[in-house]
Amino acid sequence: MDLKLIKKYWAGNCSLEEQRRVEQFIRENPAEINQLLEKEWQQTPETISGTHDASLIKDTLLKDIQKHIDTTEKEGHPSPFNWQKLGGIAAMFIGVISIGLWYTTQNKAHTNTPINAITLTLEDGNKILINEQDTISVFNNHGKQLGQQKGTILNYNKGNGVKTLVYNTLNIPNGKTFKLQLSDGTVVNLNAGSSIKYPVEFVEGLNRQVFVTGEAYLKVAKDTAHPFIVNVNDLNIRVLGTEFNVSAYPEDETTHVVLVEGSVSMYSKKEGFKIEKNTLLKPGYKGSFNKLKYDINTKQVSTSLYTAWMEGKLIFREMHFNNILKKLERHYNVSIINNNKAMANNLFNANFGKQTLEEVLEELKVNYGLEYEINGTTISIY
Repeated sequence: MDLKLIKKYWAGNCSLEEQRRVEQFIRENPAEINQLLEKEWQQTPETISGTHDASLIKDTLLKDIQKHIDTTEKEGHPSPFNWQKLGGIAAMFIGVISIGLWYTTQNKAHTNTPINAITLTLEDGNKILINEQDTISVFNNHGKQLGQQKGTILNYNKGNGVKTLVYNTLNIPNGKTFKLQLSDGTVVNLNAGSSIKYPVEFVEGLNRQVFVTGEAYLKVAKDTAHPFIVNVNDLNIRVLGTEFNVSAYPEDETTHVVLVEGSVSMYSKKEGFKIEKNTLLKPGYKGSFNKLKYDINTKQVSTSLYTAWMEGKLIFREMHFNNILKKLERHYNVSIINNNKAMANNLFNANFGKQTLEEVLEELKVNYGLEYEINGTTISIY
């Protein structure tokens, strides 16, 4: 029996045929199921395994599974196994193993987390590593399913009955992009080296507010009663329903907001929202917020230049050479050492499609006379 299929069964994601196979295996191989639970239990966090009796939890879990199987056979037709109906401790345990991974203590998590992994930080600080080839469910501390990740998109459910704001944080490493759908239907595309902090569900009567670092393209679900506010550094972007790109990496002096559709209002945190004084963008315009001067300028632009990253392209306009190198580092997940200090603050325009890093470096060599050396994941520019 495939371990992934058993975990899929525990998560309630099996087809009827898969469910029959798993339940037949459980009936015929109780000793193997018991060993599996023992093995998984040893890999759950010490904060759980050190507090509760593992034998009690295994017995409770097996009893509930057997009860479900007996009921299914009595009724003569299969019904989905729902781990959420399990009681107390068993539900907490099955919630951990059903997503196909385990949490370690804080020190172990810090040591074992891959540098280039997409991570989801939950309300209690625990982290889930996201593999783009997997399908997993996301649970809160009480074992309630909040959403599900399938491949390169993470979807949150609506109607979880959340009464207070509870936040998760999604971090995208260099070399990767990812998509997030919030509980209200808003879709967020995150670029490499970016992160977003957001409520697992928006609360009735409160503004919908998220916090972004790096670059993101947002398609905001319309809700006139609950404005959507994106906080980026000291800038707030307020919308009701629209599509726009925001870019605010740490190395950039300016935060750029490019409006594709609808309208957005830009204002600094210290200024606050004042509809008559805030900067209103029209579609096809870019608003630029200077983080040092605290001023906002606008200009008409070609929006496709600023959204091309979602197609894997790199387009730079009037950007310092050092900043270009930083974005190449992020896009290709490499380290670049610039030994040509004379060019560091020169402004450049450049367009790169879906080329390899070496092809990009060759273009820089041909056009600007730069030499480079590749040593593993470290690039030296001369």
